[in-house]
Amino acid sequence: MGFWGRRDREAQERQERQDTGDAELAHRARTALVTADERIRATDDELAFASAELGDAATAELRIGLEAVRKHMTEAFQLHQLNNDATLDTAEELRTRNARIVQLCEWAEQVLDERTADLQERVALARSAPQTLQRVRDDAEQLRGRLPETRATLRRLADRYSAEALQRVRMTADDAEQLLDFALRSADLSERRRAAGKPEEANLALETATETVRRAVSILDGVDGFEIQALRAQTTLAEVIEDSRSDLAAVRSERRTPAVEEAASRLESALAGLSTGPQRDPFADLAIVSAANTALDAARERAARPVPTLEQVQHDISTADHAIDIATNIIDGHRGWIGADARTRLVEAQRARSQISTLSTREESREEARQLARRSAGLADEALQLAQRDIDSSRPDNDDWGWNGRGRRSGGASILGPVIGGAILGGLLDEIFD
Repeated sequence: MGFWGRRDREAQERQERQDTGDAELAHRARTALVTADERIRATDDELAFASAELGDAATAELRIGLEAVRKHMTEAFQLHQLNNDATLDTAEELRTRNARIVQLCEWAEQVLDERTADLQERVALARSAPQTLQRVRDDAEQLRGRLPETRATLRRLADRYSAEALQRVRMTADDAEQLLDFALRSADLSERRRAAGKPEEANLALETATETVRRAVSILDGVDGFEIQALRAQTTLAEVIEDSRSDLAAVRSERRTPAVEEAASRLESALAGLSTGPQRDPFADLAIVSAANTALDAARERAARPVPTLEQVQHDISTADHAIDIATNIIDGHRGWIGADARTRLVEAQRARSQISTLSTREESREEARQLARRSAGLADEALQLAQRDIDSSRPDNDDWGWNGRGRRSGGASILGPVIGGAILGGLLDEIFD
């Protein structure tokens, strides 16, 4: 009786939890329907205002989204009506309908949020059109005041720098003035189109005026920016020239390889070919001298650290292979006596040796190959030393390898015990793991 009573209580508790969940879901469905219906009405009003401010073409996406929401929300209202009809529905049927209602309402909210968000910025721009137009006119007037100074700057730059250098200034003050005139005409057109009830054309003209003023600002700022960049290039060029002359002076007392001779000659030619006179191109001069200076630095560094020959690399590799072979033979021949340290060193040596095979024989890789070969040989030597230590420590104390004080062997087992023991143990392990 106690068992069946406990099961009845558990079933009753589960049913109560299910009923509570169904009641909450039904409340969510009713609330979601009311909220979605209000959102559709508000969005319909927003669409009317946006169409008046932006035009029908700009609001087409929102109109299509709103129609789709209304179509699908019809299903949600029908499901809600079925829930309220005087029919004997099961709890599962009611639960399914309410879940579908909540799903449809959440989808409708998401669609309307996405479509209205796309229009918010454009509506804000349209509503602030008078302020934007006034700002365009004020900016254009202010930029016109900069034109005389820009023209004077361009004349000064033309006297100081070559035509090739001035190509980095893509447009002139005359181009900026033409853009400002076009911006003002676009602003006037925007006002006329908005007064005529053509918001789409008015907004397009307003965007054109704003973008045109932005382009004029970039032209005027570009002229000022070029002069600053040119002065920086001249300063950097002077520093590179001084450094280059110091490098050429230092080369005379250093080891001179053919590569150093060639790089020094190119740097001297670059310095001799620098533009002179009032009109210069500091950007091109800086690029040429910097490249030649960098090439000389690389050649000097290589000369100070000669590239190993192929014969030297092969000799180090052969030494590593020989050291690995010796360590391998000793360790494999005394498997029962060798510890983990020696075996680990041998594996590291073999890994370093395998990395050499992936390198090319070009000069850039020879030094790395040589270092790997030396590391491999060093690890193999360490493995051999550790193996010898393990072998020595495995011998009994005062072991004379089977000889007694009278010069006779004390027995075959004494002299061959460690060797046979190691060999047998190693063989057994091989057989077991094979």
